[in-house]
Amino acid sequence: MFTKILIANRGVAAVRIARTLQRMGIVSVALRTAAEKDSQYFAAFDEVYDLIGDSVAETYLDVEQILGIAAQSKAEAIHPGYGFLSENADFAAKVAAEGLAFLGPTPEVINLFGLKHEARAIAQAQGVPILSGTGILPDLAAVFSAADELGFPLLLKSTAGGGGIGMQRCDSAQELEAAFESVTALAKSNFTSSGVYLEKCISKARHVEVQLFGDGNGEVITLGDRDCSLQRRNQKLVEECPAPNLPEQIRQSMRDRARALAASVNYASAGTVEFLYDDDAQEYYFLEVNTRLQVEHGVTELVYQVDIVEWMIRLAFGDLPCSSLLEAELKPSGAAVQVRLYAEDPYENYKPTPGEIDASFPKAVRIDGWVGPRSLVSHWFDPLLANIMSFGESRAEAINGLLATLNDTRLYGTTTNITLLRQALDCDQFRAGTVDTKVLAGLTYQPNELEVIRAGLEMTVQSCPGRQGYWDVGVPPSGPMDDLSFQLGNRLLDNPADAAGLEMVLGGAKVRFRGATRCVLTGAKVRATLDEQPIKRGQVLAVGAGQVLSIDSMEEGLRAYLLVKGGLDLPDFLGSSATFVLGKFGGHQGRALRQLDVLRWHRVEPNEMLISVDEREQTPLQSRHTLRVLLGPHAAPDFFTEAWIEELFCIRWQIDHNSNRTGIRLNGPTPEWAREDGGEAGLHPSNIHDSAYVFGAMDFTGDMPVILGPDGPSLGGFVCPAVVINADRWKLGQLVPGDEVQLQLVDQQQATEISKAQLQWLENAQQGFTVVPSPKRVKESAAARIVLYETNDVKIRQAGQEWVLLEFGEAIIDLRARMLIGDFAKIVTESELPGVVEMIPGVRSLLLRFDIVRWTHDAMVRALEPLLLQARTNSSGTVPSRIVSLPLSWDDPACHEAIARYSNNVRPDAPWCPDNIEFIRRINGLDSVEQVKQIVFDASYLVLGLGDVYLGAPLATPINPSHRLVTTKYNPARTWTAEGSVGIGGSYMCIYGMEGPGGYQFVGRTIPVWRNQGFGDLGDECWLLRNFDQIRYREVDAKELLEIREACAADTYFPETQTMKLELAAYQKEITNNAAQIGAFNETRQQAFADELARWKASGSLTFSSAQSANAPVVGSDQLSGDEITCPISASVWKVLLADNDVVEEGQEIAILESMKTEVPLLATGTGPITWLVAEGQTVSAGQTLAVLGP
Repeated sequence: MFTKILIANRGVAAVRIARTLQRMGIVSVALRTAAEKDSQYFAAFDEVYDLIGDSVAETYLDVEQILGIAAQSKAEAIHPGYGFLSENADFAAKVAAEGLAFLGPTPEVINLFGLKHEARAIAQAQGVPILSGTGILPDLAAVFSAADELGFPLLLKSTAGGGGIGMQRCDSAQELEAAFESVTALAKSNFTSSGVYLEKCISKARHVEVQLFGDGNGEVITLGDRDCSLQRRNQKLVEECPAPNLPEQIRQSMRDRARALAASVNYASAGTVEFLYDDDAQEYYFLEVNTRLQVEHGVTELVYQVDIVEWMIRLAFGDLPCSSLLEAELKPSGAAVQVRLYAEDPYENYKPTPGEIDASFPKAVRIDGWVGPRSLVSHWFDPLLANIMSFGESRAEAINGLLATLNDTRLYGTTTNITLLRQALDCDQFRAGTVDTKVLAGLTYQPNELEVIRAGLEMTVQSCPGRQGYWDVGVPPSGPMDDLSFQLGNRLLDNPADAAGLEMVLGGAKVRFRGATRCVLTGAKVRATLDEQPIKRGQVLAVGAGQVLSIDSMEEGLRAYLLVKGGLDLPDFLGSSATFVLGKFGGHQGRALRQLDVLRWHRVEPNEMLISVDEREQTPLQSRHTLRVLLGPHAAPDFFTEAWIEELFCIRWQIDHNSNRTGIRLNGPTPEWAREDGGEAGLHPSNIHDSAYVFGAMDFTGDMPVILGPDGPSLGGFVCPAVVINADRWKLGQLVPGDEVQLQLVDQQQATEISKAQLQWLENAQQGFTVVPSPKRVKESAAARIVLYETNDVKIRQAGQEWVLLEFGEAIIDLRARMLIGDFAKIVTESELPGVVEMIPGVRSLLLRFDIVRWTHDAMVRALEPLLLQARTNSSGTVPSRIVSLPLSWDDPACHEAIARYSNNVRPDAPWCPDNIEFIRRINGLDSVEQVKQIVFDASYLVLGLGDVYLGAPLATPINPSHRLVTTKYNPARTWTAEGSVGIGGSYMCIYGMEGPGGYQFVGRTIPVWRNQGFGDLGDECWLLRNFDQIRYREVDAKELLEIREACAADTYFPETQTMKLELAAYQKEITNNAAQIGAFNETRQQAFADELARWKASGSLTFSSAQSANAPVVGSDQLSGDEITCPISASVWKVLLADNDVVEEGQEIAILESMKTEVPLLATGTGPITWLVAEGQTVSAGQTLAVLGP
């Protein structure tokens, strides 16, 4: 038997053939293009070789290239599959000339039947009925002449190839002319021959075919018949075996004539004779012979219990039993049905839909497919994804089984035809077996889909309550930023609480409903229309198929929500369908929606009640200007002065243009700090040893406060003096850049009352939105109480409505304290203390979330006391650890880009810019940047927490204190950082798990520490690192790092790891033995630190006010006349695309603004020469004149 076979095909065909080769113990050789290099289905093959080129002609039709790979791989045979070169006689001949076996008919037979006009002549000579038609037609004039003689309707057909490619029905001369160019082009690109001919068209025909197999010596077996009448664009979608409702004499006649036709040419291997059957006249006509394995061969295999691919291999090798023995063993039974799953959009005339797809299939009788999780459908190739089959003892059983399989199939991402397939299988004609080739065209296709015509500034899929339980590895909850409006919409539609919907920022969004449903808009007050008829916020709408909903603008607030009856149908990732754009997961392909995206909703029966929020109170958008907060965990007197904490609640903060879902940045006065610096944690007094954050916390990133949003970080090194109460977090989603907001202090009891009142309002249409009486002032103890428990070595702080923060030991890096935190968290978990939701460790702290229905803060603290005692008593002093070796590109170009963006758009005078590494040298008292580099590469960084800047990002510090470089963090933080960037902040090193904001001083870049698909043999978790791992770097250059990162993406590179144990006693002994060296290093560093602090104070760089970042206008608008172009939203000017006096056209993009960390195009509102009033990097306000058109 052959030992190695090359498969000259791809996708479904290649996977199908490989399955037989694997069972037979034959090595499979696959071909792959650059567009397919990341496709996971290539794991099904033993060897994979890369084709050079992009298009089909350059790759899978390149005979010489394929033969070269066959020689290189030492393959002994080639299986062409179906399509591509499977019916190319020249290819078959060249394969044989190379001494290889071609697994298919002989070149001579392929030639005989390959040109369909010649095949018709052979069939006619054998007495097979044929439709009137022509030979090959050389040009359009010949086509017209033949059409006049035959009469319409006609089929214009390619003489080469198959699969319905290159065939069009024409009912008039005009249609014939239009079809000629497309049919010849398709034939040329897919089959290398552009010849065409005409054939008379039967208006109501069935497509019936006979499967055959010949031994090359005149003996031919027929393996029943198939009906393939359900077609679109003359290509089959549904196939079954046997053909239903076929008169027995017709069935037998078809088989006999097919056998005789094949035997007349000594047919060898698998093939199919196709017929058109006129059900009314009970006559059939020869269509063509496919000299290859047919796409639908699987249904025959199920009914006849054979493997046709194995027969093809054994025939070519010479050990296939004789035809009479094979035929004697055939025992057909039951029925089988197949559907072809395509990446195409039936709503848009079956337009192919290349793109990403996540596919998961249930256990089924048989699925020949190549797609799975995170698959990419290339535009270069046929969009066939899978052949899905079902078998039953009866036809009805097979149909029902296939429908069940399709109903349990999950496809997300690019649009497919699965809804049409379900509808086709369940239609009356197919159930009755009375279909013809036009039935599918007559179906009314109304899918449960909506299409994005225009996405606006940002449109994402969200769901409540978002992602829960992964805060300890840096995964934020995401979900709707205005969760109250979102929940209201779902309640109005009687949807499940976690039903997914759309979040839309600002205006400009437009969607088309492809099927009838009910929907509602909530959130911001909008100007919106349904088919150009005005609609109101909160009005439940009955929408019909094809209707278009437009959101033109937001009149009040920032985010609107579109909820659909049943909710959008999206996959869960880590327990939620909510989109986390920065992390590239959740929602639709892990990103914001784009034009032409198509989403499905869960099909349910809409209830008849049309509710409107007009009948009840709407979300009070005006109340967004007041945010009610709880004090803590970090306030006065430890971090801020008491006077400034009082002032905190009097300030009218302005919403910064860089606000978005990660956090709301507030512009206002510089705080008054109660301390000089952050000690080991950093130069600035806002710096603390990294601690877990709470959603809604007011986080001071230096002197600029940020209220953390649903996409905010879980771990960081900045103080948080207040936390927005749960019931007011919805307001964060409606704050518009430029809005003013004031904080109001409440205590725990008031926060609980507010939450209860809001829930009643949400559940009860008659209940008003309760307003709690005015809060108490800071000095009144109930609201100001932060520290809930304190001993010599543990302090428990209030950290929000459902959180407490436990701090261990002194404010220093202490491995003993960090091990104690781990021991305590383990004890809490093992105690099964009810109502503990999650725990997130920091350097010297543990954030614990609890169920506020079950516990009050004080009761939770009392329950934790005995567990703290147990942890102190039983701490082992040993933890499991791994040494993880990572490549590091020192001072990588991606770091330079982030620094440039920061200098241009955030803070041009930052003392750490433009060279972060030089700043690290200076602040640590080192003689050269080479010393910085040597320390980084000599250090072993101990991971103390995960998610420092999202997604498994390690918070790590050198085990050896002599390697602990100390820096301050950016003040304010950057708005953009490249994924994989490596930085130092305070005493800590961090690897950024994703693209996003950040504040660490850059040293370089490494590989991803987060992968949605896991890290292979290192674990299925999305995060690479674990607490107490030790990271060690090896130097690579920027080019080599990019290559390694590509290898990571292709699953061919994973870092080396070594397992060990970390012992506290051994660590402390090492510290004692090197105390003198450590002391000298620290002394030098502290002096440099003090010198840098003094320079900052002298230059005024210690503190930062957002007012410093705004630049004066280049030209005053009062100095010019003309049409003004105004700013649509508070922003910064990222790029100016045209120079002064350039002539612009209306609608032309003239600049790019950056607002809410999103690029916002600025379009010209008229025509004429332009004069700019602003410059790149300047902060601008909504309504401000940016440019003038005219003289």
